[in-house]
Amino acid sequence: MIKLGIAGVCGRMGRRIFELAYHDDRDFELMLALEKKGTSMIGREMGKIKISSSLDGLFLVDVFVDFTAPEATETNLDFVARYKKALVLGTTGLSDAQIKKVEEVSKVVPVVFSPNMSVGVNVLFSLLPEIAAQLGADYNIEIVEAHHKVKKDAPSGTARQFANILKETTKREIPVHSVRLGDIVGDHTIIFCGNSERIEIKHQAHSRDLFALGALKAAKWVFAKPAGLYSMQDVLK
Repeated sequence: MIKLGIAGVCGRMGRRIFELAYHDDRDFELMLALEKKGTSMIGREMGKIKISSSLDGLFLVDVFVDFTAPEATETNLDFVARYKKALVLGTTGLSDAQIKKVEEVSKVVPVVFSPNMSVGVNVLFSLLPEIAAQLGADYNIEIVEAHHKVKKDAPSGTARQFANILKETTKREIPVHSVRLGDIVGDHTIIFCGNSERIEIKHQAHSRDLFALGALKAAKWVFAKPAGLYSMQDVLK
């Protein structure tokens, strides 16, 4: 059984990861439910454990899952390295310096780092270079992404990854347009447009379970792996 710790357990993603692991997956034992200091939920019971603000609780876990905010993740990385715990990291909006820190931590612990944990999105990550290469330079490419109104980073990490992948293939900058409305879970549309036709590839997330289940799949995969920086592409091989 994998001993699991979850950061931001009262947030949208953290809570759903906790619920799915606690109620539906017998491969996990929940050992750490973490929230930031000052949160009113600190000390309250969640499942069989109490919500804590102490990162020293990491010594109890095998795998730590972090879908929080860049500043919180930066602090969490220090403790992951200190206690040498495997990490599943889905935080988006990290700066170049923070990404560099992820890379440094992955030299001492195994880290699965992906802007999107869904199976479908990661299949698109693999397929888009071939599509762009076959269509060629006569097709312009733009990306439109939409998320809920409280999402802080724009463009989304997934959209940036799509753009980076396509830039590597086409050697062109790929424009990205962001929409922040209502409670949209996550929509991404990649548009290839030629003079006489248009191709649109669209991925829509119907619920956060998509990402939570992917994170738990990654947690099972990274358990007992050697130190290194991995992606969901590695998990899905």
